Amino acid sequence: MTNYTTLDNAQALEYVKTQTQLFSDDANLTCYEFGDGNLNLVFRVADQHHNSVILKQALPYARCVGESWPLTLDRARIEASVLTKHGAIYPDTTVKVLHQNNELAVTILEDLGHMQILRSQLCEGKTFDHLASNIAHYLAHTSFFTSDFYLDAQQKKALVQEFTNPELCAITEDLFFDDPYRVCERNNFPHALNAQVTKLQQNNALKLAVAQLKSKFLSAPQALLHGDIHTGSIFVDENDAKVIDPEFGFFGPIGFDLGSFIGNLLLNYCAQNARAKTLPQRRDIHTYLLTCIQTCASEFERAWLALAQTHTKDLSFKTTGYADFFVEQVLRDAFGFCGTELIRRTIGLAHVADIDGIEDEQARLNAQSQALQLGEQLILQAPHCKSKEDLSQLLISLLL
Repeated sequence: MTNYTTLDNAQALEYVKTQTQLFSDDANLTCYEFGDGNLNLVFRVADQHHNSVILKQALPYARCVGESWPLTLDRARIEASVLTKHGAIYPDTTVKVLHQNNELAVTILEDLGHMQILRSQLCEGKTFDHLASNIAHYLAHTSFFTSDFYLDAQQKKALVQEFTNPELCAITEDLFFDDPYRVCERNNFPHALNAQVTKLQQNNALKLAVAQLKSKFLSAPQALLHGDIHTGSIFVDENDAKVIDPEFGFFGPIGFDLGSFIGNLLLNYCAQNARAKTLPQRRDIHTYLLTCIQTCASEFERAWLALAQTHTKDLSFKTTGYADFFVEQVLRDAFGFCGTELIRRTIGLAHVADIDGIEDEQARLNAQSQALQLGEQLILQAPHCKSKEDLSQLLISLLL
């Protein structure tokens, strides 16, 4: 990318004005940068009529560390291409790409400023009746239509190559499957958790189960994944949900995205023991989150099997009973990957505000401890569940 240069406010405004036709020629445009800017520059460009777009430019390094931590700019191409591919399959829940420039690592997106980030809303105890169904159908449709059930071998292999994302996948491999299970300087947890973490890191049965999940992550290109779907990468309002930021996208095991989403709901579940101030509030939000998880798994299975029934092209996969077998394994994988999300978000490098934002130190420690226990048991026990009902009962037994 020899022509790459980072943009400032004026340059971002000029780019939108001269390189796109998103606004009329006589539009009076304004532009400002927002967001933390550690991995990307994010600008809002608006006209005098309050029409606006978001311009996102990938940085070639992590600004919080400096140029000693280089990052591939190709992640901008991956992100925009995943959004375009997923948006063609399931537009209702995918943020719209308006413009893409791979040379400058620039993507222009529809502005979702009228919506809110799901994580912050859950932390405030707000609920969304449509959430579980929206995400379940997004995950079912985008995974089915990029899988071997629907694509022929040549199409699938070409897409796997197009979406090869080794640099960002390596980050996931380290943070999900390696760092938390060994002494590592990137790990980040309070001294009070030392005994629990040491016990976890010495649990060979757990590490064996994690190794199996890592193997699937590395070698099961089942579908085009978002790769980093959590409650911070979903916008919501009273009617809709929109998924953003799939820069970790790649072809991988379908259960990974579903597990990551469920894991973030469970992190919030653990946090609500401190965040919900009264017992009725706590009971309501816990019931909502558990119902959301169960609905998401159930709706995902129902939608996937319906798609398989009507749209499967591969002759072998049309065999009676194979789709059911396949989806049952996806759900087991999902709850295992969910466990790795709980553990890595608690003692690894990247935490969540749900728990870290709890002001009371002991309450925060209790939430962290619960998340670790829950993650460990899901990883160990999910492989032995035979159905979504078994997985649901496992979760209930661990939470209640």
